[in-house]
Amino acid sequence: MMGKILGTVIMVSALLAGAALYYLQVYGFYEEVDAPAEGIMLLPLGSAEGEVIPMENFRAIDADSSPIRYRACFNTPYSLALLTETFQMVEDIEPRNAPGWFDCFDAAALGAELEAGTALTFLSQKNIHFGVDRIVAVTSDGRGYIWHELNDCGDKAYDGTIVGEECPPLPSRIAPTE
Repeated sequence: MMGKILGTVIMVSALLAGAALYYLQVYGFYEEVDAPAEGIMLLPLGSAEGEVIPMENFRAIDADSSPIRYRACFNTPYSLALLTETFQMVEDIEPRNAPGWFDCFDAAALGAELEAGTALTFLSQKNIHFGVDRIVAVTSDGRGYIWHELNDCGDKAYDGTIVGEECPPLPSRIAPTE
């Protein structure tokens, strides 16, 4: 009889822990955020200063638990032709998944559009957090998506590789201690 009670307690505890872990990963740390005060910026060709593009219907989520949890959706009147002639593109990048409840950001559908060439990706901001770039994708019908992606410095810093001179200094919370 004691074994059944102990087994039941273990099973209930495991179920509660699993439910809590699921909730924290999918819902717990995210919060809706407002549009950036400076607007959505893209880096023009040959410049390091961002330029604001027009947008409407902005929705975004973010979490303090990770610099790559940012996701946003918006609409812009700019065409792909105008964007490609004006702003720095980013090649061979795939969108990161968003939680299922954030329904405006469908990474699989966006990935298919990127592969088909009906959407293109642009660099919005380098090192928005150390080693993390902001990427903006725009589709041919003016839907826009934003997410954060690790850049080369971020890949090196977070896997323990020596960062090198081309990267900005490591923040103290990431820098290795001796």
